[in-house]
Amino acid sequence: MPLPILSATLPDWMGPWLAMIGFGAFHGLNPGMGWLFALSLGLQHNSERAVWIALFPIAAGHAASIAVVAGLVLAGLRFISLSALQWMTAFLLIAFGIYKLFNYYRHPRWVGMKVGPGDLFAWSFLMATAHGAGLMVIPALLGVATANHHGPPNMSSMTDVLLAVGVHTLVMWLVMGAVAWIVYRKLGLAVLRRKWINFDLIWAVSLLVVGSIALATAL
Repeated sequence: MPLPILSATLPDWMGPWLAMIGFGAFHGLNPGMGWLFALSLGLQHNSERAVWIALFPIAAGHAASIAVVAGLVLAGLRFISLSALQWMTAFLLIAFGIYKLFNYYRHPRWVGMKVGPGDLFAWSFLMATAHGAGLMVIPALLGVATANHHGPPNMSSMTDVLLAVGVHTLVMWLVMGAVAWIVYRKLGLAVLRRKWINFDLIWAVSLLVVGSIALATAL
């Protein structure tokens, strides 16, 4: 009797979830999403605890921004076909990516270093929204919402999307915490002056890459 052959291909539903996890790690690595701010607060107060406390409202603000986008995606699926939504997403990503490519050095500036949890939450929400973090994950959210469902979004697909946002946020928080802890305990801010990586430019290119992938999917 022949042995069954196991396929090395991942199930279709796993792709969008792995993408949400990958985006969570990528967003967590980006200092513009919050870990650098939390690290600065920790160094200002000379407290590692201050770093971790700051990361909670920062992650919550990021999650709120992603959740708003997720709500728009679910609403869009009720009135627009999946194909049309994929085309719209691809063009928005590419257009925003081109804009960020020529304006990657611009950031929202409205908060100082004396901030509370509410300020950190609002700052993180604004940063994630302004940098297109939610826009970047729309293709993955579309995949999560439609992987095992047909027709308009139902309670199950809504639950899947919210869970995906939660997983994305948890991964981001873990990566942010790990990076901030390593820099705080082992490296210090001096290493950032010597070996700084231009994440803003990488972010702009990433938007274009995701947009191109979304366009290929729509085709």
